[in-house]
Amino acid sequence: MVIAGPDGVDAAIKAGVDLDGSPIPAAMLELYNEVMELESRRPRSGVLKSMRNRVVKTGAKHLDQQTLDARLKGAGWEGLKAKEIAFFYG
Repeated sequence: MVIAGPDGVDAAIKAGVDLDGSPIPAAMLELYNEVMELESRRPRSGVLKSMRNRVVKTGAKHLDQQTLDARLKGAGWEGLKAKEIAFFYG
């Protein structure tokens, strides 16, 4: 199974298989689905905040700290916070 893009992992989970094609254990799927159901009920604080959080979380995997900080600021968001730098780049 070739997984790419932001929805690829979700498709694999829905199919119940890992990236190598092996089945995901039922207990893991059950816990994952339970937690995601709880998360789906959590009130949101705003789309822009959620977008920024996703950009930071994913951007830190692909961009160095200075680039991500500059890009966030250039887009009109707050730059990287100290706790984000410590977590993603520390």
